[in-house]
Amino acid sequence: MSVIIEIKDYSWQYMNTRQAALNDINVQVKEGMFVGIIGANGSGKTTLAYSLNGLIPGQYNGIKHGEVLIYGKEVEEYKSGELQKFTGMVFSDPEAQFTAMTVEDELVFGLENLGMSIPEIRERLEWVTELTGLETMLLKPPYELSGGQKQRVALAAVLAMTPKLLILDEPTTMLDPVSRRRVFEVLAKLKQEQNNTIIVIEHNLENLIPLADRMILLSDSRLILEDETQQFFQNMELISQEGIYPPGALQFFYELKKAGKISDTLPVTLPDASKQLKQLFN
Repeated sequence: MSVIIEIKDYSWQYMNTRQAALNDINVQVKEGMFVGIIGANGSGKTTLAYSLNGLIPGQYNGIKHGEVLIYGKEVEEYKSGELQKFTGMVFSDPEAQFTAMTVEDELVFGLENLGMSIPEIRERLEWVTELTGLETMLLKPPYELSGGQKQRVALAAVLAMTPKLLILDEPTTMLDPVSRRRVFEVLAKLKQEQNNTIIVIEHNLENLIPLADRMILLSDSRLILEDETQQFFQNMELISQEGIYPPGALQFFYELKKAGKISDTLPVTLPDASKQLKQLFN
């Protein structure tokens, strides 16, 4: 797999602030990977997301050091709107993205701007509404939908343009557990059926961990841990110190390991935890 994101010695400090929002970040992301980014509030997660889609430095003033390369090209070197043709972003507040009076108009807005033909738009609309389960909501105003439905509309509007790189900045923050699961079900389908590179910033780890190939932990503007998901969560002492709360099953086995009851690798998914639990009592 080829590297499509390469961040080299990257630091960013917003204008009129005393400290850098990101400090000396080095990351590589390969094509088709699903990457989870976690960290406490103020650790730099959103700043990193904005740096990947050109909002930083495009829409913000500040001091930049280092490089942020997307497909081998520095973000700043892309012409206005060029990067957004293959990079899609979903924000935590879906209403911030809405521009139309019906769900259908919202979903086709970007396609029309791309100059696609009516048959192409119709085909793309059918695909994305089936993927996100929005078939019965096309004529409804997006502002009247539930929080989970709004987030799926915002996600569908971005997916309709089939971005190669998809960035989601805390997409389930305001959602209940059921709506949260529905959003991640869409991402799971996307991972199985497409070759998108997906980056998700998320506080709730229960749905993120089973999908993530790699995890990144930010703390006080710095990257302090990065690894494949299984290995990442073997560093539970460090993760806990950062105020990150893993799923109950993982926390349970971590407590067992601290107490010296087990020495095995900590299970990071529920099926793995169930299997290991059965072994303990056999």
